[in-house]
Amino acid sequence: MRKPSPKPEEAGSGQLRIIGGEWRSRQFSFPMAHGLRPTPNRVRETLFNWLAPYVAGAHVLDCFTGSGALYLEALSRGASSALALDSNHSAIASLRQTLATLKCTNGQLLQTNALLHLENQAATPYDLVFLDPPFGQNLLEPACTLLEEKGWLAKDAWVYTESEAAPSTLALPGNWRLHREQKAGQVYYALWQRQAND
Repeated sequence: MRKPSPKPEEAGSGQLRIIGGEWRSRQFSFPMAHGLRPTPNRVRETLFNWLAPYVAGAHVLDCFTGSGALYLEALSRGASSALALDSNHSAIASLRQTLATLKCTNGQLLQTNALLHLENQAATPYDLVFLDPPFGQNLLEPACTLLEEKGWLAKDAWVYTESEAAPSTLALPGNWRLHREQKAGQVYYALWQRQAND
């Protein structure tokens, strides 16, 4: 008798390795879920090379954290604080366990719908924001709009995006300047810098 296929949120676990910083080469597991695309090592390495002068001391927001790869990488490289959002209970529970294992006290986790959370006025602006939402759900552009409108971004904040569409075709806030972009397979990834309106 065939075993039933696992539900998307119960589809086993994956392994990721932290590339640089305090926890370099540490490996951690994460629960696989439908639509989860952990940022590959090569892309993470490129991104954090771009961000090298800006991560240490930064306040970081990871809006669709999933595996937590970008979130943990930023903390490992000296981010002052980091908040990860995800609606998946298993993802947040796994990251909470990882933070405990690493004895990390400056990482916060919140199980929530990212867009609903971003509709709140921000209490504190963030220096660096990661946006790697599930594809095909029209999440990226609304998230970018809310980040800008609700005060989530510091004056010259950096924003990282992963998307199915080329960065030049995205309807993003007009005061975001495209700093770097590349493509890996079918995924476009880009780094933007916010330009203050004043």
